[in-house]
Amino acid sequence: QVQLVESGGGLVQPGGSLRLSCAASGNIFSISTMGWYRQAPGKPRELVATITSLGNTIYADSTRGRFTISSDNAKNTVYLQMNSLKPEDTAVYYCNAVDLKRTTSVTATYNYWGQGTQVTVSS
Repeated sequence: QVQLVESGGGLVQPGGSLRLSCAASGNIFSISTMGWYRQAPGKPRELVATITSLGNTIYADSTRGRFTISSDNAKNTVYLQMNSLKPEDTAVYYCNAVDLKRTTSVTATYNYWGQGTQVTVSS
């Protein structure tokens, strides 16, 4: 079992910045991808950004150029630097980790989620 602990959410004015962090701990085999998703009221959960253990990144069109995802593989930690925040960024942000368990016969994929941290952008 893996636990994800998030921090860094809060209230910020439009144009401001926040930095989210998420650390994975527990019975980790090999984390291949970590990322951030968000869910606003009345809307489905959507991808914000992901990063692989090799450093490959994916960004949503709405966040590319404003947000930067990074990671520390040795610490199993992922960060999200959010700049130029807009009211549309208001949501609960969830950390995600994909863990791979490889044996001689099976490769299993496990998805883990953090508890979520509230980000509110308001003037």
